[in-house]
Amino acid sequence: MLLQENVALAPLTTFKIGGPARYFVEAASAGEVQEGVAFARARELPLLVLGGGSNLLVADAGWPGLVLKVAIAGIERQGSDEDGNQRFEVGAGESWDRFVSHTVTAQCAGVECLSGIPGSVGGTPVQNVGAYGQEVSETIESVQVLDLRDGQARELCAEACGFGYRTSIFNTTERGRFIILQVTYALTPGGEPRLEYADLKRHFEGRETVPNLAEVRESVRHIRARKGMLIVPGDADSQSAGSFFKNPILSEAQHEQLRKRASARGLQLPSYPALETRKKVSAAWLVEKSGFARGYGFGRVGISRRHALAIVNCGGATAGEVIALKEQIQHRVEEIWGVRLEPEPVMVGF
Repeated sequence: MLLQENVALAPLTTFKIGGPARYFVEAASAGEVQEGVAFARARELPLLVLGGGSNLLVADAGWPGLVLKVAIAGIERQGSDEDGNQRFEVGAGESWDRFVSHTVTAQCAGVECLSGIPGSVGGTPVQNVGAYGQEVSETIESVQVLDLRDGQARELCAEACGFGYRTSIFNTTERGRFIILQVTYALTPGGEPRLEYADLKRHFEGRETVPNLAEVRESVRHIRARKGMLIVPGDADSQSAGSFFKNPILSEAQHEQLRKRASARGLQLPSYPALETRKKVSAAWLVEKSGFARGYGFGRVGISRRHALAIVNCGGATAGEVIALKEQIQHRVEEIWGVRLEPEPVMVGF
């Protein structure tokens, strides 16, 4: 285990913001993860587990303890499950998009609509990552973790992960208890791509034949790039944590109240079903209809020119400036629409 001191964290995040880590370890194996945890515990240091850094805002002061970057790589194709699905065991430090590319090449369906999402595989179960009509909870079979309560590695089945909309036990009831080491996905060999999302339907409109997995992957990456949601070096809109706010899920009564507020302003509320008794509302619509247009500037931070949900680092921004814009947006949306927007990125060191 290589221990480093005073390591800059900003370059390890897609936001390119944040102070240094007092101590830093890049763990390429489960054993090194355990070593890192033991080091932090022996010195009573606060522990921060870092993956791909794509859904993270680090405080300007940095992290006062140990930052443990999980860099366990590897994609192993295993046997089929009882339903004929193909299993893939993937290291938590593996690039998510590289894994998606691997599955598409192998002609296995189930994650093609999640192409172009930055970050590592280990981060996907935490938030139950989803986009364009798919969520990882649909294909995760199990998650191998290190349990910090007893220091033991164990395997959690999908049900035990408690997946919900952008949630799991890893970011709710058991936050901070587990370090994800490996994820096993069960995908459909020869399966057809998922074409439920409106943007995808429009992309292939008028086409007589069903697109293959590779074509859907490329179309998703194209759509994400158009919205500034694909990490492209040199692109100012790429210096972000992606969507900064979750789409609110409202009860029928809350949704009706929101609809009345929109109607009073001569607006029609766009929404789509999320759960049987609840409705999911577009956070981007709420942000834009609260006066925060794409390209809105606020000093060295702003809103992406291509996506209203992305707060971007326009160059040299601080975490404090991001928080200030976040709070300004939250306050205005709640004032106008009566809805409290919840941030999506993990914020540490504050």
